[in-house]
Amino acid sequence: MKSYETILIDKAGGVTTIRFNRPDKRNAMNPQLHRDMYDALTELEFDDETKVLVITGQGEAFCAGQDLKEYFYEKKDDPRGREEARRMSHAWRHQKLRYFPRPTIAEINGWCFGGAFTVVASVDIAVAASEATFGLSEINFGHIPGGLVTKVVQEIVQPRQALYYILTGEPFTGARAAEIGLVTMAVPKAELHAKVMDIAATLMKKDPEAMRACKEVFKAVTPEVTYEDAWYWLSSKSDQLTYRQKGGWIEEGIGRFMKKEYRPGLGTPPPEKERA
Repeated sequence: MKSYETILIDKAGGVTTIRFNRPDKRNAMNPQLHRDMYDALTELEFDDETKVLVITGQGEAFCAGQDLKEYFYEKKDDPRGREEARRMSHAWRHQKLRYFPRPTIAEINGWCFGGAFTVVASVDIAVAASEATFGLSEINFGHIPGGLVTKVVQEIVQPRQALYYILTGEPFTGARAAEIGLVTMAVPKAELHAKVMDIAATLMKKDPEAMRACKEVFKAVTPEVTYEDAWYWLSSKSDQLTYRQKGGWIEEGIGRFMKKEYRPGLGTPPPEKERA
């Protein structure tokens, strides 16, 4: 894997970790970071070593949002550069990360502000340190949570709580982020990495084609989709999964249940090599 200016990448046991690496700027996202993330995610999409993708921050912050100086102020008189940064920023967070073909986890180790909320929303599972600090501070400099921040906050956070934090700019903890639905769960910072690795290990035991299909259907069958359309879409996806697995979920999944080799509600069937 090649090296990058603003991110660090390491691989271990099927888990690929991307670390935002601008700790002196609280890992704020500048145009170079957006280019680096787009390139890295494009490379990792088809990387066989990557079974689970984890995103976290180097140092004491996860990500402080967009770099106000490099992303906004320095681009104010450069419409071409501004548009390029905007498009790259959107492309990796929404298009690449949200639809990444393997499970993704955010390990939120510290400060998480503004534009970083779209990273949190685009991953499949978000685990925060209880002591981490979150905030939508745009109102404090007379602006709105732009890009897709307002959209994703409205989508995943309890509505009254979302509007409160948008209007006040008041910071809140990782524990509070879990209470209002912004993150999946919060744990003490000392336990954060171990918890993320435990979840990654659980995910790697699942069928990868089924995992990808579960992600795709969940993100496609939104509240705007009618029940009728959802039924047809899910039926087609089930048929596609059966094809990709060569009938595996029926033959291996249900078939092994019929042989009393495992109970679906109580665990994952052992790998084929362990059944002999």
